[in-house]
Amino acid sequence: MKKQGLPVYDIYSIGKESRSQDLLAERFSDYLDKHYHHLRSAHGHSFYHLVLFTSGSGYHTIDFNRFDVKKFQLYCMVPGQVHSWHFSGKADGYLIHFSESFFRFFLADQQFLNRFTFFSGNSEDGVLQIPARLQQQVVQLFETIIKEKEQAAADSADVIRLQLLQLFILLDRNCVQRSRHVPSQKLLLLKNFQQLIEQHFRTWRLPKEYATLLYITPNHLNALCHELLGKTAGELIRNRIMLEAKRLLTNADMTVAEIAWNLQFKDNSYFNRFFKKDAGITPEEFRKQLLTDKL
Repeated sequence: MKKQGLPVYDIYSIGKESRSQDLLAERFSDYLDKHYHHLRSAHGHSFYHLVLFTSGSGYHTIDFNRFDVKKFQLYCMVPGQVHSWHFSGKADGYLIHFSESFFRFFLADQQFLNRFTFFSGNSEDGVLQIPARLQQQVVQLFETIIKEKEQAAADSADVIRLQLLQLFILLDRNCVQRSRHVPSQKLLLLKNFQQLIEQHFRTWRLPKEYATLLYITPNHLNALCHELLGKTAGELIRNRIMLEAKRLLTNADMTVAEIAWNLQFKDNSYFNRFFKKDAGITPEEFRKQLLTDKL
């Protein structure tokens, strides 16, 4: 029997009734009634994914990190992340999917969404707790989006975009932890480094390769990462490689040797040592734990 790979869903494959490649907006209980049976297993998305919980219990995993479901918890995922649902009892709230192109011709700044840490692709940054004073306002934004989606007027898409932008700014101002003021120049440098990692982690393993493109020294880059994140530049690079390795291991069609080749390790044994040093188990053991739903 042919092994199945990791499912990666686009908006149309999940919400065919919406007839839209760019947007899906529903009440969460309705969405679960239709899709929960095949979304409990690890899967990926080709779109941005927002869920606000207003009730429910259980947990969900995002890139192999587990988060307990809490009332008025909102989580944000970006294309490429892997997650799964594990609810006990009835969960409800709101769900919005939008494509990478949804804001393309609406905003002059094509990198606008990148300014929000909850769209960084870091699973912990993407989970937000809505304070009581904002809960009704956030619910109203989701309600307006759903009504506009159902109304399907000529200008509904633009109204939805405006509501989403208002939501993002509201979240950024009130739900993102900022323990101290950090100069914008340092934040920009760190973000540029993280974007370079995303582009080159398969081929560039050394901080000095990134430092050269950033026009700083490797020592400066390490000091910046340690100051802002408490990690070295090398750790950030290795963490991204490990995350990709774990994502690929959810694909049963790929052997460990093929994954090692995909990540451009010299040989399978080197990849095994690299993985076990970080995770404490071998790639095959990690895959077995995924299959038995222990991660």
